[in-house]
Amino acid sequence: MQPRRSETSSILRNIDWLTVLIYVAMVICGVLSIYAASYDFDEASVFSADEFSGKQIRWIGLAFALGFVILLINARMYDTYAYPIYIVVMVLLLITPFIAHDIKGSRSWISFGSMSLQPAEFAKFATALALAKLFSGYQFVLNAKPKNYAIAVGIIVLPILLILAQNETGSALTFLALFFVLYREGMSGLILFTALLSVVIFVVAVKFTETAVFGIPTGEFIVLLIVAVVITAMALIYSRRGEIGRNLLIWFSFIGLVEWLLTGPLGLEIPALTISLIAIFIACAYIAFESVRRRRRKMLIACGAAAFSICFLFSVNFAFNHLQPHQQLRIKVVLGIEEDLRGAGYNVNQSKIAIGSGGLTGKGFLNGTQTKLKYVPEQHTDFIFCTIGEEKGFVGALAVVALYVALILRIITIAERQPKIFGRVYAYCVASYLIFHFCINIGMVIGLCPVIGIPLPFFSYGGSSLWGFTILLFILLKLDSTRRTAANY
Repeated sequence: MQPRRSETSSILRNIDWLTVLIYVAMVICGVLSIYAASYDFDEASVFSADEFSGKQIRWIGLAFALGFVILLINARMYDTYAYPIYIVVMVLLLITPFIAHDIKGSRSWISFGSMSLQPAEFAKFATALALAKLFSGYQFVLNAKPKNYAIAVGIIVLPILLILAQNETGSALTFLALFFVLYREGMSGLILFTALLSVVIFVVAVKFTETAVFGIPTGEFIVLLIVAVVITAMALIYSRRGEIGRNLLIWFSFIGLVEWLLTGPLGLEIPALTISLIAIFIACAYIAFESVRRRRRKMLIACGAAAFSICFLFSVNFAFNHLQPHQQLRIKVVLGIEEDLRGAGYNVNQSKIAIGSGGLTGKGFLNGTQTKLKYVPEQHTDFIFCTIGEEKGFVGALAVVALYVALILRIITIAERQPKIFGRVYAYCVASYLIFHFCINIGMVIGLCPVIGIPLPFFSYGGSSLWGFTILLFILLKLDSTRRTAANY
């Protein structure tokens, strides 16, 4: 059924045009960057069908049409059919490895003649809809029952597992961004703290393994020191008693002095790691005793943090050794453990050279030497940002960052003005995806993150990514355009 003219004009009147303008600016800048990244002095037009830019323009035209169709669909449809859409996309992800061709070890692309699509990109909006539907359910409160946590986490984890089965690790990791949505909707901050602590322990334990302090491998020593600081701070915060924090500080200082005397001046060979673990165990026993005596159960969280950290510490090497060799190498290169300028570190090293050579204002459009000489592989896809840095310099790179910050802040503003939980949760899902892609992609291009192969939204070449993010964004715009109506979706 075609929408009435008044309905169409209402959509155009109520749509958030600032978000649309930012979106259009991004895709235009993206296609120019793709043209610059693939230009090789053949003077081909940006619209040429033989150029990546020409192909991207076709994808953009289809994306605009797709966005317009999404705006014409009744907003209630996204709420009503959220779960069926999710199920259909999950089934598609399930069968993808069996029908997709092997491309560089990954079976994640389905071919339709000369065109290929990656279902993982469309799983983003399907998962966001399902999560929004869950939270908008009657009297659903995340913290009310453990079952609610299990369902919410299950909706997020299922696409991760199905995409990992396609050997597409980068795309799978993007769904972890949705845990920030759970935090916004009531998840305890301790869960995010635990995740952050796990990352710190992993990095420290892997990076510092060659030397020793007090006879303990440096990585393990630093982690144990972090554990001592964390449980002391937690005990102090949850007990609200300064003497407990003071006693723990004195205890750990005393143990440190004893270990230094035994391994240093006295030169004794003792199991310092064992002494440290016993010291932490005694500190936890003291915290548990005080929590019972003062009737402050939250103090036991400090004991749980210590137990988790130590168990995770000793599982790090096991987990790291079970990664694929190329994944281990990428992590080691990022952490500065190894240099591999001809292998895993080649792309990142050349990318940093390209960005650095751009200086303040860049070398000018189509004048990037690193770009023209093809020093950076996949420059029109995952490494598109280095083209911007080389040709437009710091100013151009900062402008791109500003566009993303403006878009993300606008989406958060849209999220907070939604009258329905469905719209708010969906909007935060969109913001979380964008934040993850933006931070990780630029981070890997400048060498701050491992190269995991995720595109820069609206800039990188590729129809699946562009369509996936267009669907995400325009569903949000449709939901937002109906927020003032009495029969709001």
